[in-house]
Amino acid sequence: MNVFDIIGPVMVGPSSSHTAGAARIGKIARNLLGKEPVEAIIELHGSFAQTYKGHGTDRAIIGGLLGFEPDDLRIRDSLDIAAEKGLVYTIKRVTLKDAHPNAARITVSDYSGRRVVVTAASVGGGNVVVKDINGLEVDFTGRSHTIVIPHRDAPGVVAAVTGLLSSNDINIGKMKVYRKRRGGDAIMVIEVDQEIDQAIADKLSELSYINQVTILKPL
Repeated sequence: MNVFDIIGPVMVGPSSSHTAGAARIGKIARNLLGKEPVEAIIELHGSFAQTYKGHGTDRAIIGGLLGFEPDDLRIRDSLDIAAEKGLVYTIKRVTLKDAHPNAARITVSDYSGRRVVVTAASVGGGNVVVKDINGLEVDFTGRSHTIVIPHRDAPGVVAAVTGLLSSNDINIGKMKVYRKRRGGDAIMVIEVDQEIDQAIADKLSELSYINQVTILKPL
């Protein structure tokens, strides 16, 4: 724990959980999409669903989808800015099974029709935990340099990725592979000590069975 875990993040108020954390969830969804979102379905669970208007959770998530940081004053006007930019969104109250009280499931699409579905929770102090990407269970915070790699579950894929990172002097702090079934869709989440540049991301993308490579900078 550091001092910022105690005093909370620099942010647009009123709540670290309902605004700062919510903005970060929105930004993670945007980054995983990889392009400017044009449509979003925002499903709010628990406390998020009950209090989102008063706490500005809707504005915060939309702000994150627009690429705003939690301390960006434009979050206050994010709904109007979204309309200006052509981001069409729908907000729903839902019940998510076994979810944290401050949880959201966000479905975002770009102009090409590519879609990403992200479920994440705001766990206090502006911190978040990502729990699901496109139906695959995951568990990461986004507080480290993180590489997210959807891929096909096939022999040698993990070794190829870790070998490439090692050859470029990238140190892995934590890594986990998630899959639904053998030989099906899978996803690697790798937290590393160094910033990953685009050249390394491009090399990773060229490996066999890799569907996409997303680099997330620390929140």
